[in-house]
Amino acid sequence: MRVLLLGGTTEASAMAQRLSQTGIATIFSYAGRTLAPVPQPLPMRVGGFGGVAGLLAYLNAEAISHVIDATHPFAAGMSRNAVAACAQADTPLIRLERAPWVAQAGDNWTMVDRVSDMVDALPDSPARVFLAIGKQQIGLFSAKPQHHYILRLIDAPDAPLPLPQTTVVLARGPFTAQGDIAMMCQHQITHVLAKNAGGTAAQAKLEAARTLHLPVIMAARPPLPGPALDNVDAVMNWLGHSAPRGV
Repeated sequence: MRVLLLGGTTEASAMAQRLSQTGIATIFSYAGRTLAPVPQPLPMRVGGFGGVAGLLAYLNAEAISHVIDATHPFAAGMSRNAVAACAQADTPLIRLERAPWVAQAGDNWTMVDRVSDMVDALPDSPARVFLAIGKQQIGLFSAKPQHHYILRLIDAPDAPLPLPQTTVVLARGPFTAQGDIAMMCQHQITHVLAKNAGGTAAQAKLEAARTLHLPVIMAARPPLPGPALDNVDAVMNWLGHSAPRGV
């Protein structure tokens, strides 16, 4: 058995720990979007594969027997490429997918279908917006330049941001509700924008918004193909059942 673990999430790190402990030969793959990815107890590769064709070539060249997709729930392109490449290679694939967040009593959420829909959901009058969606799609919000956007990023931007009014907070999760309450008060946040990533590493902003009675605009996850499990134990069980006899 030789596993390719597509990582970048807290769940991927937990999966890596388990695979390392059990001695299953595994390669941990990072997309390479952060300058200093979290070290893993497995051999690591960093960078894209070059689409479906590139991933298919990698699976064949490295004799990968199983693929675990533990990428971010919004990394839809990578997940779809993995499904297509594994289908062509006849390689078993499972997605380790954490459960989405669900609104609780006291929450004031506006749900939208896509990240791009968040722009229209913002008010027209100037607001102070905690834009907690990463850096890939912040250019969408240049359509509403009247707002001041607070961005929390792992790495400092390497180019000018496409928004006229921004404050960048450099930090790596997991975060705490107390810390996020303090951050939101310091920056006088009036609206919180988030992708429904689920999990515990970034849910503190939702707890803080609930405590401060702030509105949250939440983008739903993109639909993804292929089978999924929601915990490491279930994926380990899947590996055992899907392994060829004698492995």
